[in-house]
Amino acid sequence: MNSFLKAAVGAAALVSVAGSAFAADSDLVVFDWAGYEDPGFFQDYIAKHGDAPTYSFFSDEEEAFQKIRAGFRADLAHPCSQSVVKWRSAGIIEPIDTSRLSNWNKVIPQFANMEGFLTDGVQWALPMDWGATALTYRTDMVSEAEASTLKSFADPKFQGRVSIVDNVDDAYALGFLANGVTDWNKATDEDFKNASAFLREVHKNVRTYWQDGADIRALMTSGEIQLSWSWNEVASILESEGVPVAMNRGTSEGSSTWVCGYVMLKDAPGDKDKAYEFLDAWLADSSAEYIVTEWGYGHSNGDVMDRIGVENGFGTLESYAKNTLWQSPSDPKLRERMIKEFELIKAGF
Repeated sequence: MNSFLKAAVGAAALVSVAGSAFAADSDLVVFDWAGYEDPGFFQDYIAKHGDAPTYSFFSDEEEAFQKIRAGFRADLAHPCSQSVVKWRSAGIIEPIDTSRLSNWNKVIPQFANMEGFLTDGVQWALPMDWGATALTYRTDMVSEAEASTLKSFADPKFQGRVSIVDNVDDAYALGFLANGVTDWNKATDEDFKNASAFLREVHKNVRTYWQDGADIRALMTSGEIQLSWSWNEVASILESEGVPVAMNRGTSEGSSTWVCGYVMLKDAPGDKDKAYEFLDAWLADSSAEYIVTEWGYGHSNGDVMDRIGVENGFGTLESYAKNTLWQSPSDPKLRERMIKEFELIKAGF
């Protein structure tokens, strides 16, 4: 059993579904995606304090945003690049003092300086993990030709055998890419309608919109799901378990690339020193090595990526981003439109 699975088994006794929580160090509350409570990401924090933070989970960033605005209190949260501007504009996050982080100098500048993460010299988010959302498939059930195009998600052959991540940004990345759009900030009204129409066709084949990596991995292991629009971890972990699953970032239409990180929530209830120690632990070499080798994601730690990135499927940042839709901050009106339309699509309208 690899270190990820050992951590997952231990965590399973404490938390099983997104939206629930488990309590550990009450001085630090982290609002996160399910699975990121894996202690391999912050071993230095545990070594110093003897415990993990308290976690609460969300299934997507819009849910997290609305919950925070409604009064939920935590110290840190884990949104992605397309959401940070919205969170800052809403006044729910505060600047981060990078001088308090001993590992900050290792961060890849292209990530640290991303739109929304750095604004007018102020760091509003710390980039941590990055990767792809791409076609992931059972190699014994889906042909190479079928796995070479995103159009297969709408192929009637796969009715009831498709799963899409229940995340508006990932879903519309699929819709836009399938129609030849690789920059949603340049999308026309017609592009949006075409993307929505494709997602409606895909919906006819969708068995489930997955929210937790463990759930989609189980469905792909059993063969109930043959095609999934998934993150790196799904194929990476299943391949390590001997399941015939692969991710194809090189479909004819491409894939999507995302960057996520941690933000300091305003009026946080916990210990500020512990918050910075947690962030610094995430930026450490050991944490970066763990997420790359055990989860299949990239990390913002440039020293580690230079050393082990290529052997783990990551070339230069430019090469990884080739033929991709970057999930950059989108126009607020477009994103609100995507949110509303995606809910209608999932409901069958």
